[in-house]
Amino acid sequence: MTQARKAVVPGGCGLTGSACMRALARDGFAVTGIGRSWRSAQTSDESGRWVIRDIAAILPDEWRSILRDAEVVVNAAGALQDGAADDLEAIHMRAVERLVAGCAGVPLRIVQISAAGVSAQASTAFFRTKAKGDDLLRFGMQNFVILRPTLVLSPEAYGGTALLRAVAACPVILPVVFPEAQVQTVHVDDVADAAVAAARGEIPSGTIADLTEAGMNRFGGLADQMRLWLGLPAPLWRPVVPTVVVSGLGRVADVLGHPGWRSRLRTAALKVLREGIIGDPDPWQRADGRPCKGRKETLAQRPATRQEWLFARVYVGLPVAIGTLAIFRCLSGLIAVANPSRAVSVVADRGRGPWLSWSTVIGGAVADIFPGLAILWRPWTKHAAPGMLGLSAVYPAASLAVAPDLWADPLGPMVKVLPAMALAALVFLLTEDR
Repeated sequence: MTQARKAVVPGGCGLTGSACMRALARDGFAVTGIGRSWRSAQTSDESGRWVIRDIAAILPDEWRSILRDAEVVVNAAGALQDGAADDLEAIHMRAVERLVAGCAGVPLRIVQISAAGVSAQASTAFFRTKAKGDDLLRFGMQNFVILRPTLVLSPEAYGGTALLRAVAACPVILPVVFPEAQVQTVHVDDVADAAVAAARGEIPSGTIADLTEAGMNRFGGLADQMRLWLGLPAPLWRPVVPTVVVSGLGRVADVLGHPGWRSRLRTAALKVLREGIIGDPDPWQRADGRPCKGRKETLAQRPATRQEWLFARVYVGLPVAIGTLAIFRCLSGLIAVANPSRAVSVVADRGRGPWLSWSTVIGGAVADIFPGLAILWRPWTKHAAPGMLGLSAVYPAASLAVAPDLWADPLGPMVKVLPAMALAALVFLLTEDR
């Protein structure tokens, strides 16, 4: 019995990496994915085994162990911008340098999934570090292929694809961002097919090829096509979003990157979009001799269903829900801290002693503020939401025993807790545990 060829895919949890893993497995490779999250690995792909590890921390000796008997590495690991969980130099450069060192004397091929437009003189750290990683591979390996896709479209909504759907699904209006920006796309299957062809040795070593459709379109036109694909009516208004507003959103997204949120609105992504995402379609032809699929063919290949429309709306609604809960909880606690005497009097008027009254007010304020801040920290969001839900349930239950008259208060302080509980439950159900 012939032993299956072994392929290792760093970044196998991502959109492109998981597609490459599936394509390699279908082609008969025994696939090993490398990712940081076991839960993400389980949900991304079940066609291979996994090494749960941060690739930036893998040293050459460990690479040699991981790559034992491997014929090919398809490196799909990448990050858009520095943040709480991402270090561009570590992911794009040091990891590649250590990978190359671990391959010394090993007869295997590295297929690098890079990006169209990378350059050492690029305006973003993403492109600059990607270019340096490509150079480390070019000068350190004899057997390599570098594939550089443009904007990747996929049936799975993630990253840029998800943001594009969200913009296209805006009710009534269709915001126009960077109206002159030129964008080319490539279907994720074409990227995976190219990776498989390179893994099989069908692409000569040393090849550096862009992966992209032949056509060109403006970002606004791409959003129009996505809206039509979602089955939504034409917008009544197409407001052009001023650059200053877009830049402000980018700075806010950058701040949110520190607690781990990888928004596609960060300044790096916006700068890439403003400058255009363009590649050369000539170097690469699919196995059937045709160029990569165009955006219209990509969208027509898989008609949208109600699930796509709902996801596009939820993609915007989820951060709004998280922000609302954070503001609601933090303000509730801060208001009590700002005027503790008044809050204490509310409890004391119901026959509670000073010690119990003060303990209730201060403890409640802390219990409000902590989850309000915790839900903003990306690794804790999934856990903070049920914590909020449980805490919110304590308030109405306790009020029935201590202050049942609050349920009859015209301002409805207890009744208003119920929608906050529903919002926390919604965040818990919709947040990925990545």
